[in-house]
Amino acid sequence: MIPRQPSVPCRVVVVGFGPVAARLVEHLEPLVAAGLVALTVIGQEADAAYNRVLVADVAVGRTREAAIRLADADALRASGVDVRLGARVARIDRPFRRVLLTGGEAVDYDRLVLATGSRPVRPRLKGLEGHDAGGLPPGVSFLRDLSDARAVAAALAAQQRIVVLGGGILGIEAALAAAEEGGRITLVHHGRSPMERLLGDGARVLATALRHAGIDVVAGTSTGVELEDGRFAGVGLEGGTRIDGGALVLACGVRPRTELAEGCDLAVTDGILVDHSLRAVGTDDIWAIGDCAEVCCLRLSCEACVGITAPQGLIGPGWQQADHLGRAFAAELSGDGPGQRDGSYGSGSDGRSVVGAAGLRDAVVVLKARGVDAVVAGETDADPWTVEPGLAVAEWADPGHGRYAKMITRNGVLTGLVCVGMPRTGAELVLLFERGSELPADRSSLLRPDSAEGLPAASPPGPATTLCRCAGVTRGAVQESVAAGSASVEDVSTATRAGTGCGGCRDDIRTVIEQHFAAAVVS
Repeated sequence: MIPRQPSVPCRVVVVGFGPVAARLVEHLEPLVAAGLVALTVIGQEADAAYNRVLVADVAVGRTREAAIRLADADALRASGVDVRLGARVARIDRPFRRVLLTGGEAVDYDRLVLATGSRPVRPRLKGLEGHDAGGLPPGVSFLRDLSDARAVAAALAAQQRIVVLGGGILGIEAALAAAEEGGRITLVHHGRSPMERLLGDGARVLATALRHAGIDVVAGTSTGVELEDGRFAGVGLEGGTRIDGGALVLACGVRPRTELAEGCDLAVTDGILVDHSLRAVGTDDIWAIGDCAEVCCLRLSCEACVGITAPQGLIGPGWQQADHLGRAFAAELSGDGPGQRDGSYGSGSDGRSVVGAAGLRDAVVVLKARGVDAVVAGETDADPWTVEPGLAVAEWADPGHGRYAKMITRNGVLTGLVCVGMPRTGAELVLLFERGSELPADRSSLLRPDSAEGLPAASPPGPATTLCRCAGVTRGAVQESVAAGSASVEDVSTATRAGTGCGGCRDDIRTVIEQHFAAAVVS
């Protein structure tokens, strides 16, 4: 029960209006309705929150813009939330607790939440240096926002060759999405193979799969962007090679947006340093969540803050942070709980360490594409020939059939995995990884789900199995939603949030729907 409305509501200002901020706003809306919070949300884009992870799907026409929207600005305003779109924050005045906008207006706060996210890395290339920090030549985009999606869609419609610069997961997913829709794609990357840092030798198997998908894969170092009449015409590589094209997608990674935090003397390393309550280190009234936040409490005795703590740009952990902070604010401001300072984000209740803003050791990264499967989780760089007590590394490769698997265990427990071209084995390994399970002595037995016909099939996933990792939704919850009348992926997403993150589980959601209605017909 929410207590009587106080005479002065708590002024909460959220800077940034991406997916993570939208999730936090959902938690704060009831407090606004109860008069406990006066909420202001400041978004730099003209559009309200939408799922950036699915922008590539919009670009290739696989998903409509409306389907990836996560917030309705007009509805929020009608409910009493002050939503300011197309607004830029110039600086934060911490002594006077106010946010100063570029137009000169000041917004006062009692609690400030920074959800500024990350920005794409702009490579230093000849041909790009003559443009300001926010501008790119015509034909060049990041595929980061809806305007980028529209530019790529135009290039596809014009049947222009699209050059994707960057061999990370963002670049590969963009290339695959465009190639699946009939686009002519060239992927330019550093190193021997795309995603080599994460996948190791499995990256070579992935490169072969990309070529089979119709993508020209080129290894090389870019020297500059070639322009003709001011518009993108090609990319130059070391050695004099030129890759011609009508559009260039820059997919060179992202970096946390920390300039506002740095400008008001908050502690910053890779991201804005926050403690395990997500409060900015050394402050009483500022919090940070999502891509811009780095959970590192600076206590030397804290095992969860040992090692790499940098944000990793995954939507699921950001949503977990928003849920944690939203519940903590609600408990404190409504008087129903001990308060936000007693809450803890970033250490696992099951004894497994959670590191940084997203729990780097527990992160599961899935390449979402039709017909090209790759998953990586936990520590992956252990060498099979390393002699270390408790460490065991099993590696298996079948390049001729496009398959690769690597399992890292410590004292028998799976702590890292790489799986390429083996979707069922990958799913089984991820399940074991998330449970902290001990592997069988014969690791090869785990490869059988993707083996030749005639071997035992993998056991079907149960209701308690996580179907959507981004939103933390189980298969059972999706099944219940379908049984209650959800007949499409969109219906299930609205009811459960499953499929609203990276989109990698949408095929699984469709399968659950099909199985339900098939059973109904039989019965």
